[in-house]
Amino acid sequence: MSTYVYGIARSSHPGLPEKMGGIGEPPQPVRVLKHGALAALVSDAPEDLRPKRRDLMAHQNVLAEAGAAGAVLPMRFGGVSPDDDAVLAVLGDREEHYLERLRALDDKVEYNVKASHDEEAVLHRVLADNPELRKLSEANRAAGGGTYEQKLALGERVAAAVQQREASDAVLVQQSLETEATDVRPGPESGGWLANISFLVERDRADGFVAAIDKLQQGQQHLVLQVNGPLPPYSFVE
Repeated sequence: MSTYVYGIARSSHPGLPEKMGGIGEPPQPVRVLKHGALAALVSDAPEDLRPKRRDLMAHQNVLAEAGAAGAVLPMRFGGVSPDDDAVLAVLGDREEHYLERLRALDDKVEYNVKASHDEEAVLHRVLADNPELRKLSEANRAAGGGTYEQKLALGERVAAAVQQREASDAVLVQQSLETEATDVRPGPESGGWLANISFLVERDRADGFVAAIDKLQQGQQHLVLQVNGPLPPYSFVE
């Protein structure tokens, strides 16, 4: 049977969740494979593995349990190796690399921050910051909305200003939070977000990071911030 891999830790890790229920139906018990200075958290892999909610949560729960007691290199969901021997061979071949990454992630967690605009609030902000656009908007409103051409011209200029604001706010989000982090990684671009950024944060500075998020939100109320964390540092495993 194939071997499912949750993550990699030091063999001296004090709290690897052996026998904890993992993925599969019924849940497959988590096992620990050790090779030299490294250990891999694994279980048997179901033949019909799919990204079902139960299995995604089981994967995350195993890593959260292990991460609470020490550094773990989390694997993305779906990491399957041919068998235990193949996992042990990788641990031996890449021992120095994995140990270096574990040192870099000691006592750190990931926070992912996604930012978007509140549409009505950002329009008010754009008009407040641009006297010319505000004057055109007021003139159109005084003229009963303006002609079709005037509405179109104003709409195009407002849309361009909002797009520029998206770019500047993406920079603002990163600059406002990166001082509380030890590393930063951009996430995949998406049409729904103006920023998708992961921050690597020391556990004992997590309160300061959360406070920086609150300060940013209070000062920029046209921003909508979605924060996920603390998480295993998925984005910082190479």
